[in-house]
Amino acid sequence: MTMTELQSLIRLQTWLSPAFPTGSFSYSHGLEAAIAKQRITEKADLRVWLHDLMKEGPGWNDAVLLAASWHVSEDEAELGRLAELASAMSFLQTRHLETTAQGEAFLLAASAWASPSGLPRNCPLPVAVGAVSGKLSVSLEQTLAAYLHAYLSNQVQAAMRLMRLGQQQGVELLAVLEEDIIETARRASWSTLDNLGSNTFMADISAMQHETLPSRIFRS
Repeated sequence: MTMTELQSLIRLQTWLSPAFPTGSFSYSHGLEAAIAKQRITEKADLRVWLHDLMKEGPGWNDAVLLAASWHVSEDEAELGRLAELASAMSFLQTRHLETTAQGEAFLLAASAWASPSGLPRNCPLPVAVGAVSGKLSVSLEQTLAAYLHAYLSNQVQAAMRLMRLGQQQGVELLAVLEEDIIETARRASWSTLDNLGSNTFMADISAMQHETLPSRIFRS
């Protein structure tokens, strides 16, 4: 690897690390309600849930929006429109909070490297990540893979706090999902906005139900 490639790798590891101050640990993306309603009761259920979120649900839409933002990282008007679109697609209160609060925190912390113009303060997370990585010429496919891995890792970490799932089982899930992450990142790297769309209704219902859970650990 060249020095530039190594630098890009380090940046991705930093930006999408649990230690990066976006507050990702406080969101479950509706997983808390899904477990509370016993839609997910064991490791096998969680694997299917995560697979579908990434390939057919909001994880996929995030990847498409990230790719689109990467391609127009120097176009202020287009970035603004993408931020508006991503915000409008977060039609649930908790999902909207999750993506905009993290996006705002990401842009603030990532300003140590770059501050793309044209983004609103409460920019959705995938648009923020795509804009910063594109501005710094970090590989799109690698950014997508790192983003999706972080997305799933956060879900696994949430599941460990909500159900009987040990660290070893969580690691095994991430190992099993590796090929799906790579395939989804490659597919998203040549996607367009025409490829937006999801088919994970139970995940959306769970996100709605989270808002009325009598007791909650996570914000979404």
